[in-house]
Amino acid sequence: MAYKRKQNKGETPKLDMTPMIDVVFQLLIFFVVTLQQEDILSKLSAYRPAPDPKARKEEQVETTTIIVSKPRTGERPFTFNNRNMSEDELDTQLKKVAAFSKKGMVLIKSTSDAPHGLLVKALDLCSKHELANISIFSM
Repeated sequence: MAYKRKQNKGETPKLDMTPMIDVVFQLLIFFVVTLQQEDILSKLSAYRPAPDPKARKEEQVETTTIIVSKPRTGERPFTFNNRNMSEDELDTQLKKVAAFSKKGMVLIKSTSDAPHGLLVKALDLCSKHELANISIFSM
């Protein structure tokens, strides 16, 4: 006697996609976070164009560093390229820098205990000599 197979007359089975979508997004986040920029750049086969021989050569611009700190006893408040200076000496040095090139980068580093007025004086001296390429950092 052969058994007849009963047909399911109820709901059709459904596949729940939520766990699969969760896994896909977790893998995507994992690969984005662990991917390093060097991996992309080393695989890229892009060639840069050759420089224009007719283009004018840009002058070499040096970076000037000024450190503003709280003056201790017998110390000067400004350090210009690793030399302690007073405000007048800094003014003279910035004048020389501006005479050489006004496009030079000036890095002003201020310590956490330095008075705000000294930082403003350093910025005023840079403005006085028309040095506009200035970056300010706090140490």
